[in-house]
Amino acid sequence: MTIVSSDVSQDLNRLLTECDYDILFVLTDTNTQNYCLQQLQKKVPAIDNATKLNVTAGDEHKTIETAIYLWSELGKKGATRHSLLLNIGGGMITDLGGFVASTYKRGMKYINVSTTLLGAVDAATGGKTAVNFNGLKNEIGVFQLPAHVIVATDCFATLSPDNLLSGYAEMIKHALISSEEDLRQTLNFDVQTFNKEELITLLKRNIEIKTQIVEKDPKEQGIRKALNFGHTIGHAIESYSYTTPHPILHGYAVLWGMIAELYLSHIKQGFPKTVLSNMLTFAKQHYGLPTLSCKSYDTLYNLMKHDKKNMDIQHINFTLLADVGKIAINQTATKEEIFEAVDFLLNN
Repeated sequence: MTIVSSDVSQDLNRLLTECDYDILFVLTDTNTQNYCLQQLQKKVPAIDNATKLNVTAGDEHKTIETAIYLWSELGKKGATRHSLLLNIGGGMITDLGGFVASTYKRGMKYINVSTTLLGAVDAATGGKTAVNFNGLKNEIGVFQLPAHVIVATDCFATLSPDNLLSGYAEMIKHALISSEEDLRQTLNFDVQTFNKEELITLLKRNIEIKTQIVEKDPKEQGIRKALNFGHTIGHAIESYSYTTPHPILHGYAVLWGMIAELYLSHIKQGFPKTVLSNMLTFAKQHYGLPTLSCKSYDTLYNLMKHDKKNMDIQHINFTLLADVGKIAINQTATKEEIFEAVDFLLNN
């Protein structure tokens, strides 16, 4: 169950009262510890009395080493399979916390409290949990649904414009794989003001789109692969950025990945050129372009070769679109076509 909450303290008090557990553990990162935890503790007695776990913020800390630290802390502090882990944070915390809970003693319950727009539309829902490994995004993980998800919309006020845009990119993805009407409504949203009520309306629709897909295919054997649109090239751009002094936010990388994969969709599936051009214009206006050169293409390609979505080591797997809402899963592209798509992103 996902609750888009305007009073997270009230909703958490109710859920924690209804849940059966022996020990409550609360996981935060250094951001949510400073901005969210203190306020929640004042209004949610169970959190005030819970055993606290904290890790350093940033996706570069979503690693197996951090997971080992958390497993060790759970063991030292008496966690059992009947304990409950409350993950309060963005996508890094819900990915990491979900993975730790799902694997500790073969699985303990967890609840995600998503405090970022990106986390709300991406990592918090759907039951994908993971850590990064060997420089690759979400390489080690399991599918395990949370007991509940609460989207803490009040926390969005603490987000920078860049972080709001990062989350909004995943909303664009959901619209592109859904319908022309969803895309129209999403692109008409004013990203300069991020009106909260309008955003919540779009957010609820986004969660509905994702939930419908996940319910049909929880383990990503078929249609759930639609949610990977933009992520093959996007994850490569994001992972590559971690080797530079300027790491890229996930949503920015996915938005750029979507533009490149829309180009592949155009040349391989006949995706409309007018929509492709409009999306490129929108991306350049609001997200700019990545600082990549042709010297990085081989590195990006090698990162894509290790993508967990690939069917074998010889072919890079894509989700492409024949049109808005017309999904083509399990597609491949040659190295030359992929380089051409990245060229389109960077040079038009």
